Amino acid sequence: MKPVVRIEPSAAPRRPERDGICGGDHLVAGILRNSGGGVPRPKMRRVLITGMSGTGKSSALSQLTARGFDVVDTDDPGWTEWSDEDGGYLWVEDRMAALLDKPVSTGLFVSGATSNQVKFYSRFDAIVLLSAPVDVLAERIRTRTTNRYGKSAAEMEQIRRHVKDVEPLLRRACTHEIDAREPLAIVVNRLAELAGP
Repeated sequence: MKPVVRIEPSAAPRRPERDGICGGDHLVAGILRNSGGGVPRPKMRRVLITGMSGTGKSSALSQLTARGFDVVDTDDPGWTEWSDEDGGYLWVEDRMAALLDKPVSTGLFVSGATSNQVKFYSRFDAIVLLSAPVDVLAERIRTRTTNRYGKSAAEMEQIRRHVKDVEPLLRRACTHEIDAREPLAIVVNRLAELAGP
């Protein structure tokens, strides 16, 4: 299992905690096979940003783009496709594989939260979970104008279930966790540090 660095508001640096696995019970074996043994890589270049709706993934990507990093928001058209079998959207695997096969001259940030992202964990140098309490997410979703997801009562209930059931799985697989209550500039600074020099 690999160490997890939790980055919380105004917290002093903490010793990394030991954690493990993510992606849903049916994906646990795949994560174990692809975990890379927790051996740290010398430079972090490819970073997956994951988390629940309302944590600020898209806002962070916008700021990272402005700083010159390459970014992919898998909520954008062409990166996901509906799966009746899985009952949700999945990454288009050949497109994601092609993206991760390309050399990276600046940091590459990929944002998303799908059940098949676990297949690509070993291809990322860092997996970052953005997290915040569900009441913070609900308020952000209620007031945001860039994304309609979560506006209905049924969608908000689904988000609440995901925070309860899915976020702990993401937390067990992440290499870093950033408290998304922090100001966006601080979140983006911490993400940019992970991309390496």
